[in-house]
Amino acid sequence: MIPRRARARVDLHLHTTASDGRCTPRELVDRVSDAALTVMAVTDHDTTAAVADVQARARSHGIEAISGIEITAVEDGRDIHVLGYFIDPLHEALQTFLAVQRQARLTRIEAIGVRLAELGMRVDVRPLVEAATAQRGRSVGRPLVARALVEAGYVADTREAFDRWLGRGCPAFVARAGATPEVVIGVIHEAGGIASIAHPGKADLAARIPSLAAAGLDAVEVFHPDHDDSLVALYLQIARDLRLCTSGGSDFHGDPAHGRSPGSVTLPPEEWDRLRAHGHR
Repeated sequence: MIPRRARARVDLHLHTTASDGRCTPRELVDRVSDAALTVMAVTDHDTTAAVADVQARARSHGIEAISGIEITAVEDGRDIHVLGYFIDPLHEALQTFLAVQRQARLTRIEAIGVRLAELGMRVDVRPLVEAATAQRGRSVGRPLVARALVEAGYVADTREAFDRWLGRGCPAFVARAGATPEVVIGVIHEAGGIASIAHPGKADLAARIPSLAAAGLDAVEVFHPDHDDSLVALYLQIARDLRLCTSGGSDFHGDPAHGRSPGSVTLPPEEWDRLRAHGHR
């Protein structure tokens, strides 16, 4: 029999209830185990609150769980997500930065609630804000508002919530305030990690990656559910040309509207070897 580690299956983009995922850390690891993954990273938005629980549970399943995060940067009014791997999740400067990020998220959620009320959709966002305040390190975002819209019967699913109301250019959209991608890359490096630009095809970031590489970007998330074969080829070539590593994963949130599951997209083993070697340099 071939040892399990010889057939590494790697998913480095997963979310829990610490941000906008539906699975608790325990449930997520169990789902990862059921999918026969051998390496994982929990990459919650602007929080490392689930890392320790995920790593403890993963050890009991024989799964390698590296520390991770997905930090939202802002540029010209649009979100640019940066994944961090091999970070020290308790790094003091990182935690100070993330606290500011999460407070900005709360302010935005409250503003979206006001906007929805003005549009005749009275969705009470106070429970989301109160839960985030009560649970240390909890990060909230628009997907939670989208689910509240579904529960209130205003939309059929979260995809419709974003397409009609919450997405950029929609009536209830509220622009985000935040740090630039260069600042985020620096924060990740200071915490001992490496930075990968998340799902660049979603935001058409091909032309932006060279300047981010010059600012210290380490990798590009080439393998993602929103990247078709042509986008995979494009961003893989960009990574090769700039001598960057690649990352990849399912971007699993547990939301039925997106139909993703752990391991639905994986990072090829040889790419994982390169990324891990870079992270341990």
